[in-house]
Amino acid sequence: MLANKECQAALEVLQESPLYDCRCKRGMKKELQCLQIYWSIHLGLTEGEEFYEASPYEPVTSRLSDIFRLASIFSGTGADPVVSAKSNHCLDAAKACNLNDNCKKLRSSYISICNREISPTERCNRRKCHKALRQFFDRVPSEYTYRMLFCSCQDQACAERRRQTILPSCSYEDKEKPCLDLRGVCRTDHLSRLADFHANCRASYQTVTSCPADNYQACLGSYAGMIGFDMTPNYVDSSPTGIVVSPWCSCRGSGNMEEECEKFLRDFTENPCLRNAIQAFGNGTDVNVSPKGPLFQATQAPRAEKTPSLPDDLSDSTSLGTSVITTCTSVQEQGLKANNSKELSMCFTELTTNIIPGSNKVIKPNSGPSRARPSAALTVLSVLMLKLAL
Repeated sequence: MLANKECQAALEVLQESPLYDCRCKRGMKKELQCLQIYWSIHLGLTEGEEFYEASPYEPVTSRLSDIFRLASIFSGTGADPVVSAKSNHCLDAAKACNLNDNCKKLRSSYISICNREISPTERCNRRKCHKALRQFFDRVPSEYTYRMLFCSCQDQACAERRRQTILPSCSYEDKEKPCLDLRGVCRTDHLSRLADFHANCRASYQTVTSCPADNYQACLGSYAGMIGFDMTPNYVDSSPTGIVVSPWCSCRGSGNMEEECEKFLRDFTENPCLRNAIQAFGNGTDVNVSPKGPLFQATQAPRAEKTPSLPDDLSDSTSLGTSVITTCTSVQEQGLKANNSKELSMCFTELTTNIIPGSNKVIKPNSGPSRARPSAALTVLSVLMLKLAL
């Protein structure tokens, strides 16, 4: 388009207008029309030359803390590790979906469509399968869809059920495709959410979680939003220990573009933000970001005074003030017995320490009286000296 000088001039004028800064809302009534307007401006200005494109959607500011806490309960985090290890959390997630009418209806729909064989040479109608998957992830609350997609696993059977969630034989697996060609197709599709994925899941090494703004929800939502499109991602194997996801493509035959192709593919296969977000949801360990004051980690607190320490596997909590209270409350509400849960140590921490808001200092509740003792001793000593002088 930029070969036309009049068109180029018009686009430059649009850069100075409010239209240039507008964004779309996910699931809005005229989402396609909005996306077409957005990309008609932004694709024309960049000509698709930028490696990462700006997201056409409004930023995600809300968080999934409540859903993460539910995931923690369902996954058995803090419960008896022996019982938790025997549970198939992905199977439990499917059962929970069947108890919700909307989730059960849309899940049954995409399973039926994606499993319907068209002919001996065509195993399914991929286009209809993708549409049914989009409807499922767009219309069913994330408390159900995320539990099925990001459930934590201790064995291969559970991990295979997780991999099979989107019926990969129809929706995911295909003949080999070059990754850069697939990216090119996505960039010409107004509904593609690849740019949104890059905006919210691109690894950031300036945050605690490796995610932009430490927002797990934005990354998980962007990942789930790509399912049902040409760039549909999925787990590459049934490993319960290593989480690796990727679109169905390769960099073979990329020629002098191989380095750029590998960089693109690593945004899926070696993405610490995405991996941490999936693991955190499965374990129910969302990052609690306080709106007041900076983030801090439990391991950064001064150790001048001896205080009960958190278990090693809970040291990734970034806001003790919120997480400790929440966990302790959940323990009290569930009536868990002493010495049976890791949460107990967090309750013990809350009962024996005070954390000053906006500060990293940890002070024992009885530290006040102990500090008053030296001054009391000096007072007694002064009285004795006065009597001796008299």
